[in-house]
Amino acid sequence: MNILDVLVGKPIKTSDERAERIGPARGIPIFGLDALSSAAYGPEAALSLLIPLGLLGVQYIIPISAAIITLLVIVYFSYRQTIEAYPAGGGSYTVARFNLGSPASLLAAAALLADYILTAAVGISAGVGALVSAVPSLLPHTMSICVGILIVITIINLRGVREAGLFFAVPTYLFVGTLLITIVVGVVRVLLSGGHPTPVAPLPPAPPMTAAVSYWLLLKVFASGCTALTGVEAVSNGVKAFREPAVKNAQRTLTVIIFILAVLLAGISYLVKAYGIVATAPGQPGYQSLLSMLIAAVFGKGYFYDLTIASILIVLSLSANTAFADFPRLCRAIAQNNYLPHAFGYRGRRLVYTYGIVVLAVLCGGLLILFGGVTDRLIPLYAVGAFLAFTLSQSGLVVHWWRKRGPHWVKSALVNGLGAFVTGITTIVVLVAKFVEGAWITLLFIPSTIVFFSSVRRHYHAVRVLTTSRVPVHPPNPDQPPIAVIPIDRWSNIARQGIEFAARLSPEVIALHVDPEENSELLRADWERYVEQPFRAAGKEPPKLEVLPSPYRFIIIPIIQFILDLSQKHPDRSIIVVIPELVEDRWYEYFLHNQRGRLLEWMLLVHGNARIFTVTAPWYVGERR
Repeated sequence: MNILDVLVGKPIKTSDERAERIGPARGIPIFGLDALSSAAYGPEAALSLLIPLGLLGVQYIIPISAAIITLLVIVYFSYRQTIEAYPAGGGSYTVARFNLGSPASLLAAAALLADYILTAAVGISAGVGALVSAVPSLLPHTMSICVGILIVITIINLRGVREAGLFFAVPTYLFVGTLLITIVVGVVRVLLSGGHPTPVAPLPPAPPMTAAVSYWLLLKVFASGCTALTGVEAVSNGVKAFREPAVKNAQRTLTVIIFILAVLLAGISYLVKAYGIVATAPGQPGYQSLLSMLIAAVFGKGYFYDLTIASILIVLSLSANTAFADFPRLCRAIAQNNYLPHAFGYRGRRLVYTYGIVVLAVLCGGLLILFGGVTDRLIPLYAVGAFLAFTLSQSGLVVHWWRKRGPHWVKSALVNGLGAFVTGITTIVVLVAKFVEGAWITLLFIPSTIVFFSSVRRHYHAVRVLTTSRVPVHPPNPDQPPIAVIPIDRWSNIARQGIEFAARLSPEVIALHVDPEENSELLRADWERYVEQPFRAAGKEPPKLEVLPSPYRFIIIPIIQFILDLSQKHPDRSIIVVIPELVEDRWYEYFLHNQRGRLLEWMLLVHGNARIFTVTAPWYVGERR
């Protein structure tokens, strides 16, 4: 049984691609998990900064949430237009490339890649952090749990889009359903109590007021709350994952995601104010998450509380899936323009961009290991990349509508212009407010990534220039045949097959044998009997056997040196190095044999020249069995 078939499933034919496409029902958990899960930490991130205001701070949560929801709606209309204008996907990168030019597109790409890497790392660590706070005995295993969840998410995404949608559907809809029930029941109780509901479970006492209200504080609260908007772009990057009509299905999916997120943010903010819930300081004794206090206030700590908290923990842990859905697609779009290795554009056995998924898993795993599974210091970076991409995308759409000038283009341009202005201001506010807390790292990461993009592009351009040919093929000269060189260890079926193949390539064959201990008499006797006699009987010149001394027991180096010297002696002839290779029947048997042939081939590529060619002569163990 193939282990890959067990882990990631059997390969899918390219012709079956349509069957792998998804509709809105599965698109919501795949592309909306990050955005929807932000309802679990966005309001709390804002409310935590209002703790110094005591109960007075609760009064500001509704206007701040209203501003965030307004911004969310503006961004929604922008990306709805992006989906229609650029159905091939790519989101902010594609919009910026076609309308603002290459530098702006690379800026958008770098910002989005940073956002997706942080989305994956922060999502997993936030979920595990919530789990550890609920079950303190798991604290020593934080790192192991983070890596375990990362491996599970990676394998699920390698299995294909449809299976990922099926796996993530249940926890996503359970999370949304339980929170909506909480909001509906909470609102009903507020209305029945005349606006002064009594919490079912007692709330922690509000801290005393230790600071005054300031515009700067409110701006910082707004900047923290904007983490609720991360992940909104996901659908615009994955339009091609939807079944036809892809544009309509993608727009419906985006509409449902934004509507649910807006309802969750509005409902949570309203109930927080109605119940007078004040955030508790993270990491301090008596800490409770905002949703934990809200659910307990509405239902108490019973079965429904446990079910809802469990769904929140699971969704937070799995919210990294949005990055795994979008990061590979964005990398593919960048690679198509030669700014990333072309391997990012190749689809794997399950019609997913395997290289991008694996690279994201490695980068995310590195962050988790580096910060021990606790990425609180990276959270300030969370919204910077997203809002920078929002700004570039909407600015690009303004240029797009200006150039197109179709029906109602002025209205569309005004909507996107407003969005670009608001998200641009938000980007500056987030960057300034969070600069000291770690947002400065973004100022290093994004330019470094752009430099990497440019270097990859220059490399591909240089290779293309060097490899472009307008010179016709030169017919071979029969008076200058290539020299075939074949290294052998002992006389065997592997050596015999390699010599037969080499003799077909060239009339001049040289066999190389390295004998560190000068013990080659047995091979010489076998050579006379099994090689020279058959060739002479056929009236042909037999291959030569060269025994190379190696006083320091090196094998590869004497062979390399001989081939390089031979190339210098015959500057007008090509040299073909035939490398006999044993191909094991079972994968684990590969480790039972030395792999000098692979090493020789690699070293010839490094130290050789344009007249030295390598070719393998495989001998399959399985066929002989």
